[in-house]
Amino acid sequence: MTVQQETIWHELAEAGIFVSAQDLHARLRSAGHRIGLATVYRTLHVLVEAGAVDVLRARDRHSIYRACGGREPHHHLLCRSCGRTVEVPGRVLDEWAAGAGAEHGFTQVTPIGEFFGTCADCAALAPPGLSAGRRPRR
Repeated sequence: MTVQQETIWHELAEAGIFVSAQDLHARLRSAGHRIGLATVYRTLHVLVEAGAVDVLRARDRHSIYRACGGREPHHHLLCRSCGRTVEVPGRVLDEWAAGAGAEHGFTQVTPIGEFFGTCADCAALAPPGLSAGRRPRR
């Protein structure tokens, strides 16, 4: 990896949560790094292809990225409130997807499972009567 690629990967690992390329670029700039947004995008693409970074499509249809914790197949459990992410082993979902695919004549099925909930810390902070991760209606 180049020095810039290592810097980008380390900043992403420091974030510890899924972030957009734009947010990662802003973090790098505020830390004094002179790395362009195009370089951030190119590097993230390389790191995703290498399996070092996970990528998800966020609700706004933009991609968000996170330094991958391991090489084993896994899925993600994300907190709706704070963005905390836990990697969940993928074996059970992978087996289910392969079976469902075979039942319908599909091969080489690649499941991508993202599960959203509220972590214990955020749930403890929610006011009574209001579930964490949801804002009151106005």
